[in-house]
Amino acid sequence: MAQTAPQLQVPGGTLLMGSNDFYPEEQPVHEVAVGDLLVDRHQVTNAEFRRFVKETGHVTVAERPPEGSEFEGADPADLVPGSLVFTPTAGPVPLDAWQRWWRWQPGAQWRRPEGPDSTLHGRERHPVVHVGWEDAAAYAAWAGKRLPTEPEWEWAARGGLAGATYPWGEEFTPRGRVMANTWHGPFPWRNDLPHRNGLTEPVESFPPNGYGLFDVAGNVWEWTASPWRTSHQPSAPAAATSSCCAPSRGQEESTRMTMKGGSHLCAPSYCHRYRPAARQGQPLRSTTGHVGFRCVRDA
Repeated sequence: MAQTAPQLQVPGGTLLMGSNDFYPEEQPVHEVAVGDLLVDRHQVTNAEFRRFVKETGHVTVAERPPEGSEFEGADPADLVPGSLVFTPTAGPVPLDAWQRWWRWQPGAQWRRPEGPDSTLHGRERHPVVHVGWEDAAAYAAWAGKRLPTEPEWEWAARGGLAGATYPWGEEFTPRGRVMANTWHGPFPWRNDLPHRNGLTEPVESFPPNGYGLFDVAGNVWEWTASPWRTSHQPSAPAAATSSCCAPSRGQEESTRMTMKGGSHLCAPSYCHRYRPAARQGQPLRSTTGHVGFRCVRDA
């Protein structure tokens, strides 16, 4: 196996999946059986992804020009490689349109998270971002692992706390302690945590959950192997609209996969999704500066 994130044993069991207390897509709570797993202790880092690219020559979605078929009527000159980058606003803005704080940045990709003039210097231990679903799946296959299903991810993220709101319990900041890299303050213009304003943090910067897994809440959203559906109802349709937290690169894309965990841009006033039950649908070829992944194996 390639040199990748260490894995921890997560015993299987019966998951009470979802929540009836927050967003409609998390309903209804239902039982799912999950087998024993080996789960990456932390999100895949830039250093680990770099080894994969160096060995395989993989070219990520964000490094390739968008396909014209996904953008009918677009000027071919605009179909250049790039990705979506978060930019804090100068002050308070209405929260009904993500275009106010996300911008399409030509040249943004995993090596250059903010665009052509940025680098990974000092961010080797940060989670890799600007990766599409196929990039995450390719890395997992190279590493001899796979992406988790949504139930597997949620089971592991709960850390043994059945039904708890957060991976660490019911209080967001127990005794005032910050437990995850999320947005504190009025989104999207002011983050009240020192030295942070919509940025990732090195993996393992915050306390682990009960299984020893880091960043299962916040930092970056994580791709799963499960197709997106609008709820946990068996007949729920797939969604084709942009979500609040994960804008779509291709507005015509319809195939979406489920992401879990929330990100450093999730705030109570806007996107209270840094919880194990929370979920989002993301077009599988869309890339942003707050989406990454971790891998699992059957134990």
